[in-house]
Amino acid sequence: MTERLDHFIGGEHRAPANGTWFPSTNPATLETLYEAARGDEADVRAAVDAAQRVFDSPEWSRKTPTQRGHLLRRLGDLVGEHAEELAYLESLDNGKLLREMTGQLKNLPEYLYYYAGLADKVQGAQIPTSSPEVLNFTQREPLGVVGAITPWNSPLTLTVSKLAPALAAGNTLVIKPSEYTSRTVLRLAELADEAGYPAGAINVVTGLGAEAGAALVADPRLAKISFTGSTRTGSAIASQAASRFIGCTLELGGKSPNIVFEDANVANAAMGVVAGIFAAAGQTCIAGSRVFAHRSVYDELLERVSERASTIRIGDPLDDATELGPLAFEDQLAKVRSYIEIGESEGATVRYGGQRPDVGLPGYFLQPTVLTETTNEMRICREEIFGPVAAIMPFDTEDEVLRLANDTDYGLAAGVWTSSLQRAMRMSQRLEAGTVWVNTYRAMSPMSPRQGFKQSGVGIEHGLESMQEYTRLKSIWINTDEGPVADPFVMRG
Repeated sequence: MTERLDHFIGGEHRAPANGTWFPSTNPATLETLYEAARGDEADVRAAVDAAQRVFDSPEWSRKTPTQRGHLLRRLGDLVGEHAEELAYLESLDNGKLLREMTGQLKNLPEYLYYYAGLADKVQGAQIPTSSPEVLNFTQREPLGVVGAITPWNSPLTLTVSKLAPALAAGNTLVIKPSEYTSRTVLRLAELADEAGYPAGAINVVTGLGAEAGAALVADPRLAKISFTGSTRTGSAIASQAASRFIGCTLELGGKSPNIVFEDANVANAAMGVVAGIFAAAGQTCIAGSRVFAHRSVYDELLERVSERASTIRIGDPLDDATELGPLAFEDQLAKVRSYIEIGESEGATVRYGGQRPDVGLPGYFLQPTVLTETTNEMRICREEIFGPVAAIMPFDTEDEVLRLANDTDYGLAAGVWTSSLQRAMRMSQRLEAGTVWVNTYRAMSPMSPRQGFKQSGVGIEHGLESMQEYTRLKSIWINTDEGPVADPFVMRG
């Protein structure tokens, strides 16, 4: 019998109120891994009840920031102890390489340790006033119950990027993971329970976005919504949050440019292009899907990228020799293949790839794909594909490539390859992207803030700045003068 996974609400596993589950499939083998609870409004309501009850309780509200930091550090220890288990489960769920997930999960405790250290570093300030008898100071307070909706491409890393600052600041959470990757987020909640968090501080409701996700966003008790996913869904969430005057952090789509200048080390740049678009099968919001190469190095770069694409080992993500696993689910494969067809209909040429490889497994595999004869106006260069598809285009001048790179609805990330420090500075300042990498790509740190420009998002994740996203600012005035009020109709400062 297929294993069934229930919600995690109030510190315990709880069956879905409607008595229904849905299957999760291994994208490499198409085998059913487990069935997850199909949550609805009743389950979300129970989870928010639990989170609100803990937020209001002395058990949580009276914990000092330092004590909250200790809990996060303990959770980090447990994640580290279970890193290989979590990596294996995540690889089964979404098809990403086991060796990539192992490295990612072994590094994940650093995110929790970072925010554990920040928990008691959130400070207010004393504000000068016009009267020595009046004291004005600020303090930052937790918001309340945070609703977190997380995606399938890096479930634990992107969940922890929300959970860690939220808990460090003193909030409680209800998490709705992607329906394609429920298991590891549930396992994280179990580890948090083992770490000593009060039952109900962290709740997980699994289910479909249109059901459990929509019910969570609509719950009027949420103090904030944090979402990572598509721009279309993010726009709908932002509208609902605005209608209730609550905050939201949205990390959304991208169509990131990766720019190679004539003075770049082309061999290194080619590897950067490969890392930017073919790593994780291109299923990252920061994928460098629009590649611009100076005309003088265009042919060399194209040849190097195409040659490396042709030698990428595609297969079982659990095999250490594999370099490219499957796409995460059937609809995603169909979407990516449809975009390749759209590109060809618009005049693009498939230089390499675009086909389903024979790897001896029935899963959702696709060759890494290199497109040429593309222009920045084509749909494949304007819409997020979220797959291993690179469009490589030539340019002649710096001003031209800046115009092309910035001519997009998105602004999440960008890459620049050059040996000129002056050019690196000019480009990093003029590119309309929240993250700019120079002579590297996909570098990450919990200490480095991330923000999307334009339709790539709202708010900040990672870094000290993200702590502000999970607090509210209160200004407090205290009059220490015990004398009579001189004039009640005059505002005092």
